[in-house]
Amino acid sequence: MARPPKKRTIENIPEYIYFKPAGVPKSKLKEYILTFEELEAIRIKDIEGLDNEDCAAKMTVSRTTFQRVLGMARHKIALALLNGGAIRINGGNYQIAEELLQCPHCNFRNNKAFVCDKVDKDKDCPKFAAEL
Repeated sequence: MARPPKKRTIENIPEYIYFKPAGVPKSKLKEYILTFEELEAIRIKDIEGLDNEDCAAKMTVSRTTFQRVLGMARHKIALALLNGGAIRINGGNYQIAEELLQCPHCNFRNNKAFVCDKVDKDKDCPKFAAEL
């Protein structure tokens, strides 16, 4: 029996969840469904510019799972753009991050206790502990 999939952590639900080519009625368009975690993967990789390891940590998944989610998202977006389809953002296997804490030195945000490893070893980065 297969193990149930872990929920992927996302930061928020987007305000806009439907995109379509201008001038084409919705009834004539093929829809491509982008899940919330696929959109989150695009956001943190392509907008925030994090490396795959940091992206995977933010979404609480393995690097290979993150890469697979990101690949599926990019594939669906490419299909919609090249075929003139609509993109609907909906569904998925996700949870919204409860409380995100941000390091003032590196701007890394996390919902668990951590020590920043992006500053000099002799400088103390504040340790943030989430008491949820």
